[in-house]
Amino acid sequence: MSDVIHEVKSFVLENFLPGEDPANLTSDTPLITGGILDSIGTLKLVVFLENQFGITLEAHEAGAEHLDDLNSIDRLIRSKVA
Repeated sequence: MSDVIHEVKSFVLENFLPGEDPANLTSDTPLITGGILDSIGTLKLVVFLENQFGITLEAHEAGAEHLDDLNSIDRLIRSKVA
C-alpha cells in the first residue's frame, strides 16, 4: 500500500467511517458513487489532500472521476507532485 493510500484511507476511516473495520475499505471501494462521501465530504477530502500533500486541485479534478476510490486518488496525487 502506498503512503498516499495509507494516509487517505486513515483520513476516510476517521472522518467518514468511524468504527468501521479498516479491511472493509479497500483501494477500489467507491467513495463518492458508493455514498461514503457526499458533496461536503468530498470538499473535506479535497481540503485534506491539498493540505496534506501540498497540492492544488482544480475544480474538474474534485469529482468522482478522480476521487472515487483510493487508487484514483493515489494516481491523482502522484501526478500532481511529480
